[in-house]
Amino acid sequence: MVCAFLPLGLMAQEQGAYPYYDEEVSNEQSARPAETSESNKSKSKNSVFTGFTGGMMIHGGYLFTDDPRKLFSNSGLGDEAYVNSLPKHGFTFGLGGALRMHLKDKIHLGAEGFVSTLPLMGTGSSIRTGWGGVLCDVYTNWGKVRPMIGITLGGGSMRRLYVPGQTDKVNYAVSDSIYYNASYTQTPFFFMDPYVGLEVALKAHTALLIRVDYMLPFGKQSSKLTDNVKWSNFMSPTGPRLYVGFMFGKFNKTKI
Repeated sequence: MVCAFLPLGLMAQEQGAYPYYDEEVSNEQSARPAETSESNKSKSKNSVFTGFTGGMMIHGGYLFTDDPRKLFSNSGLGDEAYVNSLPKHGFTFGLGGALRMHLKDKIHLGAEGFVSTLPLMGTGSSIRTGWGGVLCDVYTNWGKVRPMIGITLGGGSMRRLYVPGQTDKVNYAVSDSIYYNASYTQTPFFFMDPYVGLEVALKAHTALLIRVDYMLPFGKQSSKLTDNVKWSNFMSPTGPRLYVGFMFGKFNKTKI
């Protein structure tokens, strides 16, 4: 599911693969006849597909919920005092990537996917989320910087592992044995993921991408073993993530 803060890439302008192209490309263009240059501009203006970019990103974020039972998708964690001592938030990190087409020099359309892990309690407990979907954003050019705003739609799953500490006797004793209420559930979801970002040109076909998003997942709130499983539920944990990565691309020859 790993494929993309949203892919940033290199985009083509009327003369460079980015609005900022290197000196070699610039010199080559200046040597072309004016007529050819005007012809290329005309072709570029009428072209729908103006290139493609792809790359990888790392990310980090802060996720939270209002109830540890939702965090672990487990309604039997123990008595209220114990449940209140469990975490309801934490830092997540992960990796992913994206592939995008450039349309009309103003729109990115493509796909992305990520995996993110939220470690908890220091006992091996964790929330591991994998997701992917179709992205679309609009952008403009400010010199070497390209701001963008967009959304990703898709699906994924959360794998929730709860491992109590050695001193957490959260259940009951039978025949002198202590039972710990460990659990593992996998909960699928659909999501909407709005984002904003900046793409900074480094070279003619390379760009640095910085993006912030806030995923809105909807799906099974709890394990298949529990009641009231509804696909209309808003899932947790969720929160903002920051993505940093590099995009690499190729553009129509009319653009360079």
